[in-house]
Amino acid sequence: MGRPRTNDEAVKERLVECATEILATRPRESLTVRAVAAAAEASTTAVYSLFGGKAGLIDVVRDRAVAGLFQDVSAVQTSSDPLADLYALAVAYRRWGRGHSHLYTVLFGGVQSFDPSGEVGASDPIRPLLAAIDRAVTASVLVGETTSIALSIWATLHGLVTLELAGACDAATAEAAFRSAIHATLRGWTTPAVFRSLRQAELAH
Repeated sequence: MGRPRTNDEAVKERLVECATEILATRPRESLTVRAVAAAAEASTTAVYSLFGGKAGLIDVVRDRAVAGLFQDVSAVQTSSDPLADLYALAVAYRRWGRGHSHLYTVLFGGVQSFDPSGEVGASDPIRPLLAAIDRAVTASVLVGETTSIALSIWATLHGLVTLELAGACDAATAEAAFRSAIHATLRGWTTPAVFRSLRQAELAH
């Protein structure tokens, strides 16, 4: 009978989960091979054999976060209403962040960056947002440079989600702030004709 395999998928999963928690709740330098191995009740050798070391483990955590967020935002269906599509993407982003708070904190805490001048990968979470903005610009619903619009929406959305995850506001306040802030941000980029139409519709209610 051969030796039982100790560095299996269960150990790998524990290491990833513990690394995620450490990165989300402590200074990044707290993540050492020894610390994550101890938290996962595994050996330091497991970190090296499964991930090649600390850097490889961090890469896996980042890739999991990127893939998870991309899966949720890319599942949003497109419609004939570009503004509704953009709002739906914001809802999906917030939902993923609330459901995966540690991964969200890790993803936007320094292990992943957005380079406005860089090439967007096929599985980059920003891609569905850029595509939706392009559709809105083409339809003369929004006006402006796509990257600038994306950064504006993302900054608003990230601020809202971060405050919510930090417990800075109660559920009702967070929900109301999300609706009003996202709609206001989107409205600010609309063409003059669309802006007037939206304002008239609001005043009519």
